[in-house]
Amino acid sequence: MLPSQRSKFSLPKTGVYLNCAYMAPLLKKVERAGMAGILQKRNPMAVTPAMFFEDSEKLRAEYARLLNVSSPKRVVIIPSVSYGLASVARNVQLHKGDEVVVAAEQFPSNVYTWMDLTDRASARLKIVRPPDELAQRGRRWNERILDSINRHTRLVALGHVHWADGTRFDLAAIRKRTRDVGALMIIDGTQSVGALPFDMKAFDPDALVCAGYKWLMGPYSIGLAYYGPYFDDGKPVEENWINRLYSEDFTGLVNYQPAYQPGALRYEVGEHSNFVLVPMMLEALRQVNQWNPSRIQEYTDKISREALAMLRAAGCWIEEEYRGNHLFGVRLPREISLGKVKEALQKKKISVSIRGDSIRVAPHLYNTAAEMKMLAQTILTAP
Repeated sequence: MLPSQRSKFSLPKTGVYLNCAYMAPLLKKVERAGMAGILQKRNPMAVTPAMFFEDSEKLRAEYARLLNVSSPKRVVIIPSVSYGLASVARNVQLHKGDEVVVAAEQFPSNVYTWMDLTDRASARLKIVRPPDELAQRGRRWNERILDSINRHTRLVALGHVHWADGTRFDLAAIRKRTRDVGALMIIDGTQSVGALPFDMKAFDPDALVCAGYKWLMGPYSIGLAYYGPYFDDGKPVEENWINRLYSEDFTGLVNYQPAYQPGALRYEVGEHSNFVLVPMMLEALRQVNQWNPSRIQEYTDKISREALAMLRAAGCWIEEEYRGNHLFGVRLPREISLGKVKEALQKKKISVSIRGDSIRVAPHLYNTAAEMKMLAQTILTAP
Protein backbone atom coordinates (compact mmCIF):
# COMPACT_ATOMS: atom_id res chain seq x y z
CA MET A 1 0.00 0.00 0.00
CA LEU A 2 1.13 3.55 -0.64
CA PRO A 3 2.60 5.43 2.35
CA SER A 4 1.40 8.91 3.27
CA GLN A 5 2.16 11.44 0.53
CA ARG A 6 1.85 14.54 2.71
CA SER A 7 5.47 15.57 2.11
CA LYS A 8 4.62 16.23 -1.54
CA PHE A 9 2.26 19.05 -0.48
CA SER A 10 2.68 22.39 1.33
CA LEU A 11 -0.27 21.91 3.67
CA PRO A 12 -0.02 23.77 7.01
CA LYS A 13 0.80 21.78 10.12
CA THR A 14 -2.28 23.08 11.92
CA GLY A 15 -5.73 21.97 10.83
CA VAL A 16 -7.05 18.87 9.12
CA TYR A 17 -7.95 19.05 5.43
CA LEU A 18 -10.52 16.37 4.53
CA ASN A 19 -12.03 18.34 1.68
CA CYS A 20 -10.43 17.34 -1.64
CA ALA A 21 -13.95 17.27 -3.13
CA TYR A 22 -13.99 21.05 -2.57
CA MET A 23 -10.53 21.74 -3.98
CA ALA A 24 -7.30 19.76 -4.04
CA PRO A 25 -4.19 21.30 -2.50
CA LEU A 26 -1.42 21.89 -5.01
CA LEU A 27 1.44 19.47 -5.14
CA LYS A 28 4.84 21.11 -4.77
CA LYS A 29 5.83 19.94 -8.24
CA VAL A 30 2.64 21.45 -9.69
CA GLU A 31 3.48 24.78 -8.01
CA ARG A 32 6.93 24.69 -9.60
CA ALA A 33 5.48 23.99 -13.03
CA GLY A 34 3.17 27.00 -12.70
CA MET A 35 5.97 29.29 -11.61
CA ALA A 36 8.12 28.15 -14.53
CA GLY A 37 5.25 28.92 -16.89
CA ILE A 38 4.87 32.43 -15.47
CA LEU A 39 8.60 33.14 -15.69
CA GLN A 40 8.70 31.89 -19.28
CA LYS A 41 6.55 34.88 -20.30
CA ARG A 42 9.44 37.17 -19.40
CA ASN A 43 11.02 36.33 -22.74
CA PRO A 44 8.49 35.69 -25.54
CA MET A 45 11.36 35.10 -27.98
CA ALA A 46 11.82 31.73 -26.27
CA VAL A 47 8.21 30.69 -26.99
CA THR A 48 8.32 28.79 -30.28
CA PRO A 49 5.33 27.78 -32.45
CA ALA A 50 5.93 24.14 -31.53
CA MET A 51 5.38 24.99 -27.86
CA PHE A 52 1.73 25.82 -28.60
CA PHE A 53 1.19 22.10 -29.20
CA GLU A 54 3.81 20.05 -27.35
CA ASP A 55 2.53 20.14 -23.76
CA SER A 56 -1.09 19.90 -24.90
CA GLU A 57 -0.28 16.66 -26.70
CA LYS A 58 1.54 15.31 -23.64
CA LEU A 59 -1.43 16.24 -21.46
CA ARG A 60 -3.85 14.43 -23.75
CA ALA A 61 -1.69 11.32 -23.71
CA GLU A 62 -1.38 11.35 -19.90
CA TYR A 63 -5.13 11.67 -19.44
CA ALA A 64 -5.80 8.96 -22.03
CA ARG A 65 -3.50 6.70 -20.00
CA LEU A 66 -5.49 7.40 -16.83
CA LEU A 67 -8.80 6.55 -18.54
CA ASN A 68 -7.58 3.65 -20.68
CA VAL A 69 -8.45 5.58 -23.85
CA SER A 70 -6.81 4.22 -27.01
CA SER A 71 -6.88 7.53 -28.94
CA PRO A 72 -5.60 10.69 -27.16
CA LYS A 73 -7.17 12.74 -29.98
CA ARG A 74 -10.51 12.12 -28.26
CA VAL A 75 -9.27 14.06 -25.22
CA VAL A 76 -9.57 17.86 -25.26
CA ILE A 77 -8.69 20.72 -22.94
CA ILE A 78 -11.61 22.73 -21.58
CA PRO A 79 -11.86 25.59 -19.05
CA SER A 80 -14.78 24.12 -17.08
CA VAL A 81 -17.40 21.40 -16.92
CA SER A 82 -20.07 23.82 -18.15
CA TYR A 83 -17.99 24.52 -21.29
CA GLY A 84 -17.57 20.80 -21.97
CA LEU A 85 -21.28 20.16 -21.53
CA ALA A 86 -22.17 23.11 -23.77
CA SER A 87 -20.42 21.29 -26.61
CA VAL A 88 -22.58 18.25 -25.91
CA ALA A 89 -25.81 20.26 -25.75
CA ARG A 90 -25.02 22.03 -29.01
CA ASN A 91 -24.89 18.68 -30.80
CA VAL A 92 -27.96 16.99 -29.33
CA GLN A 93 -31.29 17.62 -31.00
CA LEU A 94 -34.34 17.07 -28.82
CA HIS A 95 -37.96 16.95 -29.86
CA LYS A 96 -41.20 17.37 -27.97
CA GLY A 97 -41.75 14.29 -25.81
CA ASP A 98 -38.05 13.44 -25.50
CA GLU A 99 -36.60 13.05 -22.01
CA VAL A 100 -33.27 13.86 -20.37
CA VAL A 101 -32.60 11.90 -17.17
CA VAL A 102 -30.56 13.35 -14.28
CA ALA A 103 -30.15 12.49 -10.61
CA ALA A 104 -31.67 14.77 -8.00
CA GLU A 105 -29.46 17.51 -6.54
CA GLN A 106 -26.67 17.08 -9.07
CA PHE A 107 -24.08 19.82 -9.29
CA PRO A 108 -25.73 22.81 -11.05
CA SER A 109 -23.39 22.79 -14.09
CA ASN A 110 -24.74 19.36 -14.96
CA VAL A 111 -28.36 20.50 -14.60
CA TYR A 112 -28.68 24.03 -15.99
CA THR A 113 -27.42 22.83 -19.39
CA TRP A 114 -30.22 20.27 -19.61
CA MET A 115 -32.84 22.63 -18.21
CA ASP A 116 -32.11 25.03 -21.04
CA LEU A 117 -31.96 22.31 -23.69
CA THR A 118 -35.25 20.68 -22.67
CA ASP A 119 -37.01 24.04 -22.27
CA ARG A 120 -36.08 25.10 -25.79
CA ALA A 121 -37.25 21.80 -27.26
CA SER A 122 -40.41 21.41 -25.13
CA ALA A 123 -38.85 18.19 -23.90
CA ARG A 124 -38.88 16.84 -20.35
CA LEU A 125 -36.14 16.95 -17.73
CA LYS A 126 -36.69 13.85 -15.60
CA ILE A 127 -35.13 14.22 -12.14
CA VAL A 128 -34.71 10.93 -10.28
CA ARG A 129 -34.74 11.28 -6.52
CA PRO A 130 -33.20 8.87 -4.01
CA PRO A 131 -35.48 6.94 -1.65
CA ASP A 132 -36.37 8.65 1.62
CA GLU A 133 -35.36 5.57 3.60
CA LEU A 134 -31.63 5.14 4.17
CA ALA A 135 -31.61 1.34 4.08
CA GLN A 136 -30.00 0.22 0.80
CA ARG A 137 -30.24 3.81 -0.39
CA GLY A 138 -27.53 3.60 -3.04
CA ARG A 139 -28.80 0.37 -4.54
CA ARG A 140 -32.39 1.59 -4.68
CA TRP A 141 -31.40 4.96 -6.17
CA ASN A 142 -29.55 3.15 -8.93
CA GLU A 143 -32.62 0.97 -9.53
CA ARG A 144 -34.79 4.07 -9.82
CA ILE A 145 -32.44 5.56 -12.41
CA LEU A 146 -32.47 2.37 -14.46
CA ASP A 147 -36.28 2.23 -14.27
CA SER A 148 -36.54 5.84 -15.45
CA ILE A 149 -34.76 5.12 -18.76
CA ASN A 150 -37.26 4.22 -21.47
CA ARG A 151 -37.99 4.66 -25.19
CA HIS A 152 -38.48 8.42 -24.65
CA THR A 153 -35.02 8.86 -23.12
CA ARG A 154 -32.65 10.75 -25.37
CA LEU A 155 -29.84 11.42 -22.89
CA VAL A 156 -28.77 10.45 -19.37
CA ALA A 157 -26.46 12.92 -17.60
CA LEU A 158 -24.89 11.89 -14.28
CA GLY A 159 -21.81 12.03 -12.17
CA HIS A 160 -19.90 8.81 -11.56
CA VAL A 161 -20.44 9.59 -7.89
CA HIS A 162 -22.89 12.12 -6.52
CA TRP A 163 -21.08 15.32 -5.61
CA ALA A 164 -22.98 15.90 -2.37
CA ASP A 165 -22.64 12.54 -0.62
CA GLY A 166 -20.52 10.27 -2.82
CA THR A 167 -23.27 7.84 -3.88
CA ARG A 168 -21.77 5.81 -6.73
CA PHE A 169 -23.84 5.20 -9.82
CA ASP A 170 -23.56 1.89 -11.65
CA LEU A 171 -22.35 3.25 -14.98
CA ALA A 172 -21.95 -0.17 -16.59
CA ALA A 173 -25.61 -1.03 -15.97
CA ILE A 174 -26.77 2.46 -16.97
CA ARG A 175 -24.71 2.30 -20.17
CA LYS A 176 -26.34 -1.01 -21.08
CA ARG A 177 -29.80 0.44 -20.52
CA THR A 178 -29.06 3.57 -22.58
CA ARG A 179 -27.85 1.40 -25.45
CA ASP A 180 -31.06 -0.64 -25.28
CA VAL A 181 -33.13 2.51 -25.87
CA GLY A 182 -30.68 4.41 -28.11
CA ALA A 183 -29.87 7.16 -25.59
CA LEU A 184 -26.62 9.00 -24.94
CA MET A 185 -24.75 8.72 -21.64
CA ILE A 186 -22.93 11.89 -20.56
CA ILE A 187 -20.79 11.68 -17.40
CA ASP A 188 -19.37 14.38 -15.14
CA GLY A 189 -16.32 12.71 -13.63
CA THR A 190 -15.18 15.70 -11.56
CA GLN A 191 -15.72 13.98 -8.20
CA SER A 192 -14.30 10.60 -9.18
CA VAL A 193 -11.76 10.58 -11.99
CA GLY A 194 -8.27 10.63 -10.51
CA ALA A 195 -9.25 8.94 -7.25
CA LEU A 196 -11.70 6.22 -8.32
CA PRO A 197 -10.76 3.91 -11.21
CA PHE A 198 -12.57 4.86 -14.42
CA ASP A 199 -12.11 2.51 -17.36
CA MET A 200 -13.40 4.06 -20.55
CA LYS A 201 -13.60 0.67 -22.25
CA ALA A 202 -15.82 -0.66 -19.46
CA PHE A 203 -18.20 2.32 -19.20
CA ASP A 204 -17.93 3.74 -22.74
CA PRO A 205 -19.80 7.04 -22.19
CA ASP A 206 -20.52 9.22 -25.19
CA ALA A 207 -18.82 12.09 -23.36
CA LEU A 208 -16.92 12.50 -20.09
CA VAL A 209 -16.14 15.95 -18.68
CA CYS A 210 -13.95 16.72 -15.67
CA ALA A 211 -12.81 19.82 -13.84
CA GLY A 212 -9.10 19.61 -13.09
CA TYR A 213 -8.86 21.21 -9.67
CA LYS A 214 -10.27 18.42 -7.52
CA TRP A 215 -9.23 14.76 -7.78
CA LEU A 216 -7.03 15.38 -10.83
CA MET A 217 -4.92 17.56 -8.49
CA GLY A 218 -4.56 20.40 -10.98
CA PRO A 219 -5.12 24.17 -10.94
CA TYR A 220 -8.42 26.04 -11.26
CA SER A 221 -9.87 27.01 -14.67
CA ILE A 222 -8.66 24.00 -16.64
CA GLY A 223 -10.37 20.68 -17.21
CA LEU A 224 -10.41 17.75 -19.60
CA ALA A 225 -13.12 16.15 -21.70
CA TYR A 226 -13.51 13.01 -23.76
CA TYR A 227 -15.88 12.93 -26.75
CA GLY A 228 -16.84 9.65 -28.38
CA PRO A 229 -17.69 8.88 -32.03
CA TYR A 230 -21.19 10.39 -31.78
CA PHE A 231 -19.59 13.85 -31.70
CA ASP A 232 -17.06 13.35 -34.49
CA ASP A 233 -18.85 15.63 -36.95
CA GLY A 234 -20.35 18.07 -34.47
CA LYS A 235 -20.26 21.83 -34.14
CA PRO A 236 -18.03 23.39 -31.45
CA VAL A 237 -19.21 26.26 -29.27
CA GLU A 238 -16.52 28.54 -30.68
CA GLU A 239 -14.47 28.85 -33.86
CA ASN A 240 -10.81 29.33 -33.02
CA TRP A 241 -7.70 29.15 -35.14
CA ILE A 242 -5.83 26.41 -33.31
CA ASN A 243 -8.56 23.78 -33.73
CA ARG A 244 -8.43 24.03 -37.53
CA LEU A 245 -6.45 21.68 -39.72
CA TYR A 246 -2.78 22.62 -40.29
CA SER A 247 -2.82 25.24 -37.51
CA GLU A 248 0.72 24.08 -36.64
CA ASP A 249 1.92 25.99 -39.72
CA PHE A 250 1.91 29.58 -38.49
CA THR A 251 2.99 30.94 -41.87
CA GLY A 252 -0.09 29.43 -43.50
CA LEU A 253 -2.74 30.63 -41.05
CA VAL A 254 -4.05 33.10 -43.62
CA ASN A 255 -5.06 30.10 -45.76
CA TYR A 256 -8.35 29.56 -43.98
CA GLN A 257 -9.26 25.92 -43.50
CA PRO A 258 -12.82 24.57 -43.53
CA ALA A 259 -11.71 21.34 -41.81
CA TYR A 260 -11.01 20.86 -38.12
CA GLN A 261 -8.18 19.00 -36.45
CA PRO A 262 -8.81 15.23 -36.26
CA GLY A 263 -10.78 13.42 -33.58
CA ALA A 264 -12.50 15.54 -30.98
CA LEU A 265 -10.03 18.43 -31.13
CA ARG A 266 -12.63 20.77 -32.62
CA TYR A 267 -14.12 21.02 -29.11
CA GLU A 268 -11.04 22.44 -27.37
CA VAL A 269 -11.26 25.89 -25.87
CA GLY A 270 -9.44 28.73 -27.59
CA GLU A 271 -5.96 29.43 -26.22
CA HIS A 272 -5.86 25.92 -24.82
CA SER A 273 -2.06 26.05 -25.06
CA ASN A 274 -2.09 28.00 -21.78
CA PHE A 275 1.60 28.09 -20.82
CA VAL A 276 0.87 28.19 -17.08
CA LEU A 277 -2.12 25.91 -16.53
CA VAL A 278 -1.26 23.16 -19.02
CA PRO A 279 2.19 22.37 -17.52
CA MET A 280 0.60 22.37 -14.06
CA MET A 281 -2.14 20.00 -15.15
CA LEU A 282 0.39 17.77 -16.86
CA GLU A 283 2.53 17.44 -13.73
CA ALA A 284 -0.55 16.72 -11.66
CA LEU A 285 -1.70 13.94 -14.00
CA ARG A 286 1.73 12.38 -14.09
CA GLN A 287 1.58 12.10 -10.30
CA VAL A 288 -1.98 10.74 -10.30
CA ASN A 289 -0.98 8.06 -12.81
CA GLN A 290 2.05 7.19 -10.71
CA TRP A 291 -0.11 6.82 -7.61
CA ASN A 292 -2.88 4.94 -9.47
CA PRO A 293 -6.53 5.52 -8.42
CA SER A 294 -6.90 1.92 -7.21
CA ARG A 295 -4.13 2.54 -4.66
CA ILE A 296 -5.76 5.82 -3.62
CA GLN A 297 -8.93 3.83 -2.93
CA GLU A 298 -6.93 1.31 -0.91
CA TYR A 299 -5.26 4.02 1.16
CA THR A 300 -8.42 6.03 1.88
CA ASP A 301 -10.24 2.84 2.82
CA LYS A 302 -7.58 1.88 5.37
CA ILE A 303 -7.37 5.27 7.09
CA SER A 304 -11.19 5.56 7.31
CA ARG A 305 -12.17 2.18 8.76
CA GLU A 306 -11.87 2.95 12.49
CA ALA A 307 -13.53 6.36 12.16
CA LEU A 308 -16.46 4.97 10.17
CA ALA A 309 -16.95 2.18 12.69
CA MET A 310 -17.12 4.77 15.49
CA LEU A 311 -19.67 6.87 13.60
CA ARG A 312 -21.88 3.93 12.65
CA ALA A 313 -21.82 2.61 16.21
CA ALA A 314 -23.19 6.00 17.37
CA GLY A 315 -26.07 5.89 14.89
CA CYS A 316 -24.59 7.87 12.00
CA TRP A 317 -25.39 6.64 8.50
CA ILE A 318 -22.80 6.22 5.75
CA GLU A 319 -23.49 4.43 2.48
CA GLU A 320 -21.74 1.05 2.46
CA GLU A 321 -22.15 -0.61 -0.93
CA TYR A 322 -22.57 2.19 -3.47
CA ARG A 323 -19.72 4.62 -2.80
CA GLY A 324 -15.99 5.07 -3.21
CA ASN A 325 -13.56 5.36 -0.30
CA HIS A 326 -12.42 8.86 -1.29
CA LEU A 327 -15.79 10.61 -0.90
CA PHE A 328 -18.73 9.86 1.35
CA GLY A 329 -21.50 11.56 3.25
CA VAL A 330 -22.16 11.24 6.98
CA ARG A 331 -25.80 11.65 8.00
CA LEU A 332 -26.38 12.26 11.69
CA PRO A 333 -28.94 10.70 14.03
CA ARG A 334 -31.64 13.08 15.26
CA GLU A 335 -30.02 13.62 18.64
CA ILE A 336 -26.90 15.17 17.08
CA SER A 337 -27.29 18.73 15.78
CA LEU A 338 -25.77 19.37 12.36
CA GLY A 339 -25.35 23.04 13.24
CA LYS A 340 -23.45 22.22 16.44
CA VAL A 341 -21.27 19.74 14.58
CA LYS A 342 -20.42 22.36 11.99
CA GLU A 343 -19.37 24.79 14.74
CA ALA A 344 -17.25 22.11 16.45
CA LEU A 345 -15.50 21.20 13.20
CA GLN A 346 -14.68 24.83 12.49
CA LYS A 347 -13.33 25.29 16.00
CA LYS A 348 -11.02 22.27 15.59
CA LYS A 349 -10.01 23.50 12.11
CA ILE A 350 -11.25 20.33 10.43
CA SER A 351 -12.18 21.15 6.86
CA VAL A 352 -15.09 19.21 5.36
CA SER A 353 -18.15 20.36 3.42
CA ILE A 354 -21.81 20.43 4.44
CA ARG A 355 -24.01 19.50 1.50
CA GLY A 356 -27.71 19.33 2.29
CA ASP A 357 -28.17 17.09 5.33
CA SER A 358 -24.86 15.37 4.76
CA ILE A 359 -21.35 16.01 6.07
CA ARG A 360 -19.22 15.40 2.98
CA VAL A 361 -15.85 13.88 3.82
CA ALA A 362 -13.15 13.65 1.16
CA PRO A 363 -9.79 12.22 2.31
CA HIS A 364 -6.69 11.76 0.17
CA LEU A 365 -3.13 10.48 0.41
CA TYR A 366 -2.04 13.41 2.60
CA ASN A 367 -4.49 12.39 5.35
CA THR A 368 -4.02 9.87 8.18
CA ALA A 369 -6.10 7.49 10.25
CA ALA A 370 -5.51 9.77 13.26
CA GLU A 371 -7.09 12.69 11.40
CA MET A 372 -10.09 10.59 10.43
CA LYS A 373 -10.48 9.49 14.06
CA MET A 374 -10.30 13.15 15.16
CA LEU A 375 -13.13 13.91 12.72
CA ALA A 376 -15.29 11.15 14.18
CA GLN A 377 -14.60 12.19 17.78
CA THR A 378 -15.42 15.82 17.00
CA ILE A 379 -18.74 14.86 15.41
CA LEU A 380 -19.70 12.59 18.28
CA THR A 381 -18.73 14.99 21.08
CA ALA A 382 -20.25 18.16 19.60
CA PRO A 383 -22.28 19.97 22.34
